[in-house]
Amino acid sequence: MDNLRIQGGARLEGRVGISGAKNAALPILCAALLADGDHCFRNVPGLRDVRTMGKLLETLGLGVRIEGHVVEVASSPVPEPLAPYELVKQMRASVLVLGPLVARYGRARVSLPGGCAIGARPIDQHLKGLEAMGAEVELDHGYVNVVVPKGRLEGAMIYLDVPTVTGTENLMSAAVLAKGRTTLVNAAREPEVEELARVLNKMGANITGGGTDVITIEGVEGLHPVDHAVIPDRIEAGTYMAAAAATRGNVLLEGVAFEHLEAVAAKLREAGVVVEREGAGVRVAAPTPLRGVDATTAPHPGFPTDMQAQFMILMCTATGPSVITETIFENRFMHVPELVRMGAEIDIRGRAATVAGTRPLSGAQVMATDLRASASLVIAGLVAEGTTDVLRVYHLDRGYERIEEKLGGLGASIERVPGSL
Repeated sequence: MDNLRIQGGARLEGRVGISGAKNAALPILCAALLADGDHCFRNVPGLRDVRTMGKLLETLGLGVRIEGHVVEVASSPVPEPLAPYELVKQMRASVLVLGPLVARYGRARVSLPGGCAIGARPIDQHLKGLEAMGAEVELDHGYVNVVVPKGRLEGAMIYLDVPTVTGTENLMSAAVLAKGRTTLVNAAREPEVEELARVLNKMGANITGGGTDVITIEGVEGLHPVDHAVIPDRIEAGTYMAAAAATRGNVLLEGVAFEHLEAVAAKLREAGVVVEREGAGVRVAAPTPLRGVDATTAPHPGFPTDMQAQFMILMCTATGPSVITETIFENRFMHVPELVRMGAEIDIRGRAATVAGTRPLSGAQVMATDLRASASLVIAGLVAEGTTDVLRVYHLDRGYERIEEKLGGLGASIERVPGSL
């Protein structure tokens, strides 16, 4: 299992390109199940999760070809709508095949999902919505069995208890082939949801309200293949923004959708970071010192939970205390003990973490526990004195494309070390 070795102290400078959004690409790939024919998806990041989704689609009988940042999917009728545990356990987003399979075939058997251990992420809202559209749901030894007795889902008014991203995406994908109108109330507003709506409409669906909390889907009789380029990854961009600021660097991020980063940019500016649009990119520059500011995670358009860990390490370098409150997941401070091992002073009380700030960090051997925690430890290694070894970086490979190469291109001293350290 690979690890990353980082020599701290380098100031990040230069320019870095932002990859396509993983969390947009995965539901879009699943949408290929809805229409037979040859689909082409461009600007897809070269990530482990994308390859896992490709294997899952192949297991379902589709042809998948990945070359660089282009994924071609040859979709044909699925002989058996079954998503097995062996693949679904690796990645929570695998559950996104559920909606398209039920919409297209009136039945599906999908393993309960896996992924990062950052807290309970049930799929009850997915199943509640499918039941509202006429499906019968049964949980059986770790699998979800869904059958539509009438053969075709029927439109319904669905009130989501929480604005779940994957739940909104699954139900939207299910509703496009349902009979009649479906309305999702309290829908997730994330850019990735809006992107899926955009792609489904290109395939012939009739969706309005994508990116708002009320999405209306008028069911259609059938869809056709699509050719589409995926939006940039806002969390990858936010991570490099935090890294540039933490190292007091000056970095131009290229290929950025700034409108997806406004909450992150606002917090960085509040701390004293310079964030400016520059052409089709964003320039981030940080003076010394920065000031500690509070942040609370919230569904989009609020401050994203996927940026909480990276922002925390930035606050470790700021002057004065800050309080970071996590409202989305109950177990998303697992990076804190590792940061404390490096010299950070962080006190956790419930869902709030108080960061003392202005504490020098020292290199150490640290363990990555989930995707975004891994990114925070890499940033910590960049600002720490001495050598930091980040173990179990397979988490990083699920969400960051060539992170050591991109950071190395900005002046960081970072290398991938095969095997155990």
